[in-house]
Amino acid sequence: MISTISVALLFIVLIHFLVHKTKLTFRCILENGKSVPQLPPGPSPWPIIGCVPEMLRQKPTFRWIHRLMKEMDTNIACIRLGNVHVIPVTCPEIAREFLTKHDAKFSSRPPSMASRTCSGGYLTAILTPYGTQWKKMRRVLVSEIISPARRRWLKDRRTEEADNLVKYIYNRSKSLSQTVNVRTATRQYTANVTRQIMFSKRWFGEERADGGPTVAEEEHVEAVYTILKYLFAFCISDYFPWLVGLDLDGHERLVKEAISTVKKYHDPIIDSRIGKWRRFGHSNEEPTSDEPHDLLDVLITLKDSEGKPLLTLEEIKAQVTEIMFASIDNPANAVEWALAEMINQPEMLKTAMDELDRVVGKERLVQECDIPHLNYIKACAREAFRLHPIRPFVPTHMAMSDAVVAGYFIPKGSHVLLSRPGLGRNPKVWNNPLEFRPERHLTSECTEVQLTEPDLRFISFSTGRRSCVAPLF
Repeated sequence: MISTISVALLFIVLIHFLVHKTKLTFRCILENGKSVPQLPPGPSPWPIIGCVPEMLRQKPTFRWIHRLMKEMDTNIACIRLGNVHVIPVTCPEIAREFLTKHDAKFSSRPPSMASRTCSGGYLTAILTPYGTQWKKMRRVLVSEIISPARRRWLKDRRTEEADNLVKYIYNRSKSLSQTVNVRTATRQYTANVTRQIMFSKRWFGEERADGGPTVAEEEHVEAVYTILKYLFAFCISDYFPWLVGLDLDGHERLVKEAISTVKKYHDPIIDSRIGKWRRFGHSNEEPTSDEPHDLLDVLITLKDSEGKPLLTLEEIKAQVTEIMFASIDNPANAVEWALAEMINQPEMLKTAMDELDRVVGKERLVQECDIPHLNYIKACAREAFRLHPIRPFVPTHMAMSDAVVAGYFIPKGSHVLLSRPGLGRNPKVWNNPLEFRPERHLTSECTEVQLTEPDLRFISFSTGRRSCVAPLF
């Protein structure tokens, strides 16, 4: 009996695979007298499982993908993992096709174990697949959170954190026995800015006299970085959903533990704040004197057309967490690498310091209004984004319908991966791509250096419907 059932199940699986394979094959023959493009080049997949065995053997997976593309001499590939077509891209022109010309078709996210856990079951604006919930949260994010008016409103919070960073580094440097850990300083600074604009507070517990992080802040940031590490990290259950719960690669336990740590710090603040706003809900009073306004206040007080709360408690908590992990890693990584390159090349450090002396002088601190005039320092930041990206790929885009991009057929459901190092280190785009040269971003036509790169010759912050929120913080 068991043998018969096993054979039947195997037969069903094989039929499913053959139908799927045949369907894709016939797309490439003739349709209405016209030739339909082929899939991008890629390795020959195994039946049913695709190239998963190679993915499991070749760790880390992103290096295997980049090595494979280099061996095949291609800027776009198709790697089948299970029944999912994974499409890595290393060419700016092709990347622009995906995110500009065909942006509407590739504006969804694929379901995954980590994204489902981190978004509270797809309640947020960044990780949620395309649909009604994504449209709702995206509208909130664009109109209420990252608008220019909101950025101006939060300027004092950012300035306060910049002053605190100077204080922390100064206090550390006064003692000959203490050093400044640049990674700790940059990561905590970006986290502090986000905490300030979200919660109106830097510390979760007792503050330190020198302005540095306590154990609580260090644990919080470590948990956020753990979450970022495992988002879209080629978890095997993302390609075989029936494996969710078995935790074969250990990702599920780590993600759930990290989310639990983040919620340990976030949830009490959110619950308390909602309680305070409810006490004012039956009057025209607002807690302006004893409750500073911040982004959490904004999310809590949003109303729908009937005057009822627009967001549920679960949506608020999930969106707060998403804003936190979407804002802290990329800027911190760029500053760390830019400073490391300057230290290794003292002439660059001197040029940057000379620019500061010329634009700011030595009698005051740097202000946000100075940034448009600090072109060399911004060029160093751009070069750090190009040469030393924080992650190998931008968050995955999923095809909502069949499309033809760069002359290749991209099936519905494909996972498109824009490669940060592949774009930023492409020798067809950049001369001597492995050298750190800020001057390449300074041209006679450019009067003000921008940190974003709309032509996608490298990716600092993504573009399109799924663009990154960090530049506005």
